[in-house]
Parts: sequence; structure tokens; C-alpha cells
Amino acid sequence: MPPLPRGNNAGDAIGAGFGGGPPRVKRLSSGGSYPDAIPQARSLSSERTNGRGRPPLNAIKSISRIGRSVSVDETVYEEPHDRDDAGEYYFDDNNDYSWDCTFGTEEGNGIWLNLNDPPGSIMSVIVWILIVYSGMTIAFLAEAGHLAHVLAYFYCTVCALALASHAKTMFSDPGSVPSCAVPVDAAARQFEAHTMCRSCKSYKPPNSHHCRICNRCVSRMDHHCPWMNNCIGAANLKSFILFLGYTWMGSAFALIVFGCNYFLCHEERCEFSGVLVQLVRFMTVICVCSILFTSSMMANVTYGVMTGSGTIDRLKRRISNTAGDVDDPPLKYEDIFGIGSYVTWFLPVDPIFPDHDRVLGFSMPQRLLREGNENTSVC
Repeated sequence: MPPLPRGNNAGDAIGAGFGGGPPRVKRLSSGGSYPDAIPQARSLSSERTNGRGRPPLNAIKSISRIGRSVSVDETVYEEPHDRDDAGEYYFDDNNDYSWDCTFGTEEGNGIWLNLNDPPGSIMSVIVWILIVYSGMTIAFLAEAGHLAHVLAYFYCTVCALALASHAKTMFSDPGSVPSCAVPVDAAARQFEAHTMCRSCKSYKPPNSHHCRICNRCVSRMDHHCPWMNNCIGAANLKSFILFLGYTWMGSAFALIVFGCNYFLCHEERCEFSGVLVQLVRFMTVICVCSILFTSSMMANVTYGVMTGSGTIDRLKRRISNTAGDVDDPPLKYEDIFGIGSYVTWFLPVDPIFPDHDRVLGFSMPQRLLREGNENTSVC
């Protein structure tokens, strides 16, 4: 399976390394006619489509490889083992993004990293320093015999998962909208009016917002987090939730251990001495602040998932006094954590969405070509 440089259409430098990422999943759609309402969308010329509005033979082979059967001149190309059992989805493992080994948030950059916000870069490094400091403090306590080694192993594992989730959030494309993005099939067939971004000069999907720091439109953007040095959007919301959860868990665990040591343990091994006293005191302050911050953020994210409305959308509606006029459906868990095993829900890996285009709110010409449906058109 050829790798994607941006996992799930997101910058994936963590988990699979540079050039890694899961396949996209697209729900098969029914037939229809070409829409005329999309300015960029035009049916393929007869030269490119063999005069039948379909991709040429080499494109059909690509489609058949991902399990989409297409018939041209009564010749069927199909590999059913790439489909799911119900035949409802097909897996698209093709790469539509840049392979350049460059850092940035532009479409030509192969590795997603926000370089436009120096304070955000500093704040994200501070997060790493504090988590590493906390893990080393617990390790020193265990080495000095003040803490059971099994508890230190558990805490360091939680710290490692928190760091991996933070890195995954920071280096992942949050769901940026490419310049050639087109509406998803259902919206195109309904001839709806579509919003264009004034800054990107391209299609702007519903519930997306333009980030002035990343200088990109982000699908289902919740907010730009300086501690992550990245936007939080549809493609990296899972890893952001995992970071909050593991940070809260580690902070609570450390405070419980310190509390039991201070109030319940009266043995000599429970008395800290020398530099360990100062390390534990500073770590206690870190843990208290972390619990307060992550608790508020988890409450905010939970409310957004339950109401289906992101932080920016809620603030805009509150300013315009239209908060009660919108009744968005809650987000589905599979649209956040994917359709993989429940074990992957707790790991900072890319989710495989049940319908990639629906979750992100846009499709791409290359994907529509590979799908080979007569109800789609491309630029």
C-alpha cells in the first residue's frame, strides 16, 4: 500500500513517519448527472475520458485497485478483496499530496508544521519540557526507593502517550482545504450555493474557518491552540482529545501518589530529602495547573461534540445572538475516532473515517476521477 505523506489527508510525521498515513475511505454513492452549479467543476473532455465521461484505461486500473468496479466497453475491472464485506465502502490509498521533505502549512509542504507563530512554537516546546520533567521526577523517586517501580513504569507510559499525542496533534494537518477542493457529491447534486473563502480564493466547506495563523481554511475548525502550535480541526481532534486525557490522567495520578505519601505514609522511605523535595514541590504545582487547564478544555470539547458546534461557531453565534436558532446534530464518535478497532481509539494514530469526504466536507478532483462515478465532475 503506497503511503500518504499526510495521514488521513493530514500531515503525519508521527506514528508512521514521514510519508505515512492510513487509506481514505469513501462511501459509494448513487448515480446522477453532472452538476452545472460548481464553477470549477466541468465534465472531462472526450479526449481524456474516451468520449464517455469516464477516466481512461490507466485511471480505471487505479480505480479497480481500490476496489471500485467500472465498466468501459463492456470490460469490467474489479478486485472485490479490497472492498468491505458489505460493499458499501472503498479504500483509497492513493497520494494526492506533496512528497517534498519541507516543513510548513502550504500545499507544497510535505510535512505539516506551523512556522508562522513563534510564541506558539515556544509554548509547544514548554509542554514537552514539563512532561519530560514530570516523568524524570517520578523516575528519580523510584530510583531512590520512595516509589514502587511499577507505579513509575505506569506514569512514564502515560507521559509517553501524552507526548506522542501532542506531537501527533502538532504535526498533523488539521483538515486544511486544498485550492482544488470541490463540494461533496450530495451537495453538488442539490445545486446548493457554496461559500468561497476570501483569503484562499477557493471553496470553503460548511463549518470550516480560515485560520490567519496557519493561513489555511480548516474543516470543522474548533480553535487554534498555541500549546499545540496548530489548529484543532476534523483531522486531528482525536489526538487532541487523547493529549488532554493522558495529561489529566498523569497529573491526577501524580497528585494521588504525592497525597498518599504525605498524609498516609509515615515510614522513613516516604520522607523526601535534598533536591527531591524541590522537584516534587514544583511538580505538584505543574500537576495542579495541568488538571485545571485540561479539565476546562475537556469540558469545552465534550460540549462541542455533544452539540456538534465548535468553539468558533459558538462564539460567533453568541455575538450575533443566534445561539438558540441553530440545532446542529452531535458529532458521531466514528467521525472523531474512526471505524477501526476500539484499541486504536486510545492510541495517537490516524483515524480511518467511515466517509472521508463527508467528515471533512469536501472532495478532490483526483478522488472523483478514481471513483469513476458518472454523477461526479472534476475541475
